[in-house]
Amino acid sequence: MRVLGFGTYDSRRHPRVSILLIGLERLGAEVHELNAPLGFSTAERVAMAAHPVRLWRLAARLISRWGRLTAGRYAVGAPEVVVVGYLGQFDVLLARALFPRAVLVLDLLVLGSDTLIDRGQGSGGKVALSGLLDRSACAAADVIVVDTEASASLVAEHHRGKVVVAQVGAGDAWFAARRPAEEVPAEGGLRLIFVGAHTPLQGTPVIGAALALLHDELAAGRLRVTMVGSGQDLPACRAAAGAAADLPAIAWVDWIDPDDLPPVVAAHEVALGIFGTGPKALRVVPHKVFEGAAAGCAVLTSDTEPQRSSLGPGALFVPPGDPAALAAAVRALLADPAAVVTARRGAGARADTAYRPEWVAQPLADALARKVTR
Repeated sequence: MRVLGFGTYDSRRHPRVSILLIGLERLGAEVHELNAPLGFSTAERVAMAAHPVRLWRLAARLISRWGRLTAGRYAVGAPEVVVVGYLGQFDVLLARALFPRAVLVLDLLVLGSDTLIDRGQGSGGKVALSGLLDRSACAAADVIVVDTEASASLVAEHHRGKVVVAQVGAGDAWFAARRPAEEVPAEGGLRLIFVGAHTPLQGTPVIGAALALLHDELAAGRLRVTMVGSGQDLPACRAAAGAAADLPAIAWVDWIDPDDLPPVVAAHEVALGIFGTGPKALRVVPHKVFEGAAAGCAVLTSDTEPQRSSLGPGALFVPPGDPAALAAAVRALLADPAAVVTARRGAGARADTAYRPEWVAQPLADALARKVTR
């Protein structure tokens, strides 16, 4: 099977498509890429949608990248399958025009309209236009890949026969960074890390409020926390942490290059997931929990049906939006080092049997085998 990864995706920022392509290759596909990253983050795209006068930047960049993709079309021959990477609602339309005979896969992951609503840009006109684009993209695709059954339910009913559910998973670098579960910090205590863009679904003000409740443990040096990332809810997160926000035990880091992240996360015992209470937060399983587990961290995240289904015994759960429960879970780990080791082992074992690229891509490979051999 000849597979082409296609579009303006950025696999360093959103590794999902690279995991799918690597997985397909390990399952026997011949994989190539025709990729011209757009260069805008999700947050930047949302900001442009919020201020339509800025959309000219997106349009100009998209036209430029589409020119490169079109110019490279004949160099890649005639793929049987074209996989359009995440945030590819525009790209899938170009792919349909350039590769009319290929099986076209849209890595939808989340709907654009859902993202606008979650990030507070849910005015009727913008959401309606984004919803129209989502529906057009789904109509153009032969296969639509989402990460959870809850996300699949958002796809229009007449397109659900195209849907394949495949977890996000983690790349090889995360597995390679793993430390032995029994290894403890030389200085004692417990180290937690959060990595994210402080979007509403991540619920970082909940983390901040939990840190305020853990002030004494942080002040005593028994607990150390690294908060990586910046975004719209960062001020609220720091405000919720109160006096704890300024303690030396909490490191606030604006940015770490994606290539450098795996060993940084692996140096901590616990990786924090998401704790938001909005509709999107209750539907998704963020890539950070897969990556944290692959790196050998205990994963502590919100108890939602999609996360419990995906992570199973490989994670520890607290109710969404509950800082007291989150603080209590951290205190329980502080009080029981053996439980930390058990949780880390459980997360790593789950990652080894479910989160590697070949496991993630298997449902897609099965669906493509049926379509390509027809």
